[in-house]
Amino acid sequence: MITDLHFLRPWWLLALFVPPLILWLAARSDDIRDRWKSMIAPHLLDKLIVEPIGRGRINPSWLLAGLMALGTIAAAGPTWQREAPPFVEDTAPLVIAVDLSPTMDAIDISPSRIERAKLKIHDILAARPGAKTAVVAYAGSAHLVVPLTEDASLIESYSDALATRIMPKPGKDTSAALSLSNNLFKTEGTAGTILFLTDGIEPAALDALKAANANSVVILGIGTAEGGPVKTADGSFLTGAGGGRLLPKLDIEALKQVQSATGADVATITDDDTDVRWISQRISTNFSDAQASEGNRWRDAGWWLVGPVALLLAFSFRRGWVVRVGALFLAIRLLTPSPAEAADFMDLWLTPNQQGRLAFEQDDFERAAGHLRDPMWKGVALYRAGHFQDALDAFAAIDTAESWYNQGNTLLHLGKFEEAVAAYQKAIEKQKDWPDAEADLVIAERLLKAQQEKEEEQPQEPNEKPDSVQFDDKGKKGKEGQISIAEQTSEMWMKNIQTSPADLMARKFAMEAQEQKQ
Repeated sequence: MITDLHFLRPWWLLALFVPPLILWLAARSDDIRDRWKSMIAPHLLDKLIVEPIGRGRINPSWLLAGLMALGTIAAAGPTWQREAPPFVEDTAPLVIAVDLSPTMDAIDISPSRIERAKLKIHDILAARPGAKTAVVAYAGSAHLVVPLTEDASLIESYSDALATRIMPKPGKDTSAALSLSNNLFKTEGTAGTILFLTDGIEPAALDALKAANANSVVILGIGTAEGGPVKTADGSFLTGAGGGRLLPKLDIEALKQVQSATGADVATITDDDTDVRWISQRISTNFSDAQASEGNRWRDAGWWLVGPVALLLAFSFRRGWVVRVGALFLAIRLLTPSPAEAADFMDLWLTPNQQGRLAFEQDDFERAAGHLRDPMWKGVALYRAGHFQDALDAFAAIDTAESWYNQGNTLLHLGKFEEAVAAYQKAIEKQKDWPDAEADLVIAERLLKAQQEKEEEQPQEPNEKPDSVQFDDKGKKGKEGQISIAEQTSEMWMKNIQTSPADLMARKFAMEAQEQKQ
């Protein structure tokens, strides 16, 4: 701590020359002999001057010098600790790389390795509310499923649709998945953790894993040492070279060798949430280590000197009951404030944005939105509080790439897919080569296309109201229901589109694989 002690604004220390100057000038002004020696003869001056016997009060010059010295040190910003910047994400970003090679259909664990991996993704998201998470699928090639986002429902929708059949290229390329995951963090401008849900790591990937220094790697092995048959989509089982059933095993010793060679954290899947708690702990530890290594800003400790300065200022008042009663009233108000008085008291010391920041850090987004004046942060608070329309109005007050991107996310929640597409396009227009915006634009376009196809398949009846769409409820045939388009959520549309998310991903991955070949 002592070795790290320094000042954020060292030029303020030049003001420390002022307190000694004050003391010197005060000493000269108190020297009565020096003041009169030019006017009165020396032999008479000794008889005329009466020196004070003693002083019972604090010398004002010493009080002023002490105040200035402490204030100067506080203004210089003494520090010895680091802290995260305000409004920085306090939860670690995570990329989940899901192995979709054919062996993940093995049924040595119930219901299968890939289905168990999906359940673990749900558990991990539940253990990390509000944290940014992305999903990457890989087999012989690697593809982005969902970019880094806080929308757990979106991640779950697409994660549940993962299947080995959607991969365009067989095999297992862990290096490609690692490279794609690293690029996501590079775009985000932060370090994080890459979690591999896999039944094995090929030897060719060891060199890539050794070089993954910026982002920590966690591997959760899925399967058993005994192995199990691989069940295909048509109900048959994969066979080996000899004609017998293929029984891929989870090579635990090989995973230990990967851990030893690369430094990655390795564990195997458990039936309870032990593995999820272990993963969450590793993610948090890796994030803390990354923040320390990146060097966050130094914490300004100068405000600790406000107390001593206030104490010295108290001596500048005349002693009496007014000061004592005032101090007593202030102490009582600090100890037992009513909500309204507490708010008024906070207004004396903190700006609305600062109060909003404190509420935001405490996850009290409702209160944060009421205090924040910055439109972007007010919109973020409203978005996290679930007030999407109000959040949209706040984002619309700013014409920046980030604002348009946030408007697109908010419009998706409101089910306004056409407007969301326009917002994402505007964001990309203002900030070229933005992977997150481009990925979300693809999702919005697909949802819009599915919405339009659904409307074409179900023409409006004469008795229907404008701007409404009718859905057939298979469980209630003959009943007619009308739901406003503006009220449709992305989840409701996902349930009504004919093309499943798995088919959408299969087409997307195939096109990406074709582009890579070209």
